[in-house]
Amino acid sequence: MSVNVSLRLDDALVERLRLRARAAGGSLSDRLRRYAEEGARRDEHPLVTFRDGPTGRRAGLIGGPDVWEVAMWVEDLAAEPDPVATLADDGSLTRPQIEAALGYRADYPEEIAARIELHRRETAVADAR
Repeated sequence: MSVNVSLRLDDALVERLRLRARAAGGSLSDRLRRYAEEGARRDEHPLVTFRDGPTGRRAGLIGGPDVWEVAMWVEDLAAEPDPVATLADDGSLTRPQIEAALGYRADYPEEIAARIELHRRETAVADAR
């Protein structure tokens, strides 16, 4: 279910948003919905941002890898006594970054699981060639 919301925006801002929406093949409403959703998620997860890529928009750590990558690495280390500590000891990510990625995954598990599955399938296809 969705709700109509009325708000006033500066003319210049609306034009900038329309331009970005058209460039991406969407509407002003699409752009505003995306910004609202991503803004709410950023508020909930301050170390997470969103970026475009070949498989679409996805969550990533600010200054770091995509959230799904961190979640996958932790999954791959499941046999370790403390997978998060093992990954942090590697030195490329801090424990707070790893925990931020896992916190995002906890709130949006289907999204992250789908990204991991897509990666694993594409990797399997590439390895089979």
